[in-house]
Amino acid sequence: MTDTLAEGKVSADVPEYPMERDAQCPFAPPQQMLDMNDRKPLSRVRIWNGTTPWLVTGHEVARALFADSRVSVDDRREGFPHWNEHMLATVDKRPRSVFTSDAEEHTRFRRMLSKPFTFRRVEGLRSVIQEVTDECIDQILAGPQPADMVAELALPVPTRVISDMLGVPYEDHEFFQEHANAGLARYAAADAMQKGAMSLHQYLINLVEEKQANPAEDAVSDLAERVTAGEISVKEAAQLGTGLLIAGHETTANMIGIGILALLENPEQAALLRDSNDPKFIANAVEELMRYLSIIQNGQRRVATEDIEIGGETIRAGEGIILDLAPANWDAHAFPHPEKLDLTRDAGQQLGFGYGRHQCVGQQLARAELQIVFHTLLRRMPTMKLAIPFDEVPFKHDRLAYGVYELPVAW
Repeated sequence: MTDTLAEGKVSADVPEYPMERDAQCPFAPPQQMLDMNDRKPLSRVRIWNGTTPWLVTGHEVARALFADSRVSVDDRREGFPHWNEHMLATVDKRPRSVFTSDAEEHTRFRRMLSKPFTFRRVEGLRSVIQEVTDECIDQILAGPQPADMVAELALPVPTRVISDMLGVPYEDHEFFQEHANAGLARYAAADAMQKGAMSLHQYLINLVEEKQANPAEDAVSDLAERVTAGEISVKEAAQLGTGLLIAGHETTANMIGIGILALLENPEQAALLRDSNDPKFIANAVEELMRYLSIIQNGQRRVATEDIEIGGETIRAGEGIILDLAPANWDAHAFPHPEKLDLTRDAGQQLGFGYGRHQCVGQQLARAELQIVFHTLLRRMPTMKLAIPFDEVPFKHDRLAYGVYELPVAW
């Protein structure tokens, strides 16, 4: 049975989105979405502004739509299902970037970002990531118990690494961590932290201009070089830099924090990872943690530019699409017994970084950080345990990126 009526109107009993997770199963996607996917891989939902885009919950359909050229990321298009009021209110104030452009424009922006995120460049950073991780763990072991693994490990490692890669002074990290949250609340209002977002953008503009005068071996200098060559404007370079700065620490930090908690709650799996010396096993373990946790809570937003027949439905041109990675990564057709964290399963098809031409530009860096942090932490703190009852862990139900606000542990 379809959610659309014969005359093309959407029925009144469409479920509201986003949906709440079950407090008893905080690692799992909302049960309502899993139930929807049991019936069919895409359905209508109603979002904050009353519109009814398609919610994609099936793994196969999600992969197909991620790779479909008839699906656009351009948030200026009519019908685009904006995350919240803040994102809609700022849509015409934000320069285009790799995150909101299609086709040739997207290729042009992505090419500008490819240099610092090549496999070779990231592999060269592994020693830096290892050093930063060990320094953080040294400080934890030398300090008092319990220790908050979010403040002392999950945040500083990716923040220091992305600061170094971009050429952003690490001493400014408190400023950009605060302002990077502008608009990242799930239900952000139109004026949410507008001043903070503008402050961060101006900070990047100033940094790009500084790098034009004094270039170095870093990603912002690469962007500044493009500005000097007339390929992009200073504002476009700042927008790209801002996106990398936010994505480079916010998502990885959340994944580290909640990933540690998932490993503590699955000690047999944690032992497998701790005791392995096989780089392939360690790499796959991170893919499985990505599959199991899927921290982007509000889905990847898109809009159809043409009619698309898929999953037994017709997505009409101009209709919004939300690709929710969590239920897709818990789709039993792709991953049997998805509710189990199983580091031995082949998790190579997980969609945590997206898929197709718009998949995460920094995914190799995130993988390297997660592989090093989880393995090193389990090796160096084998007796680590949660220092508060599990039901007192403060989960980020109110943010676009899921995670934990703090994670006190003892050892």
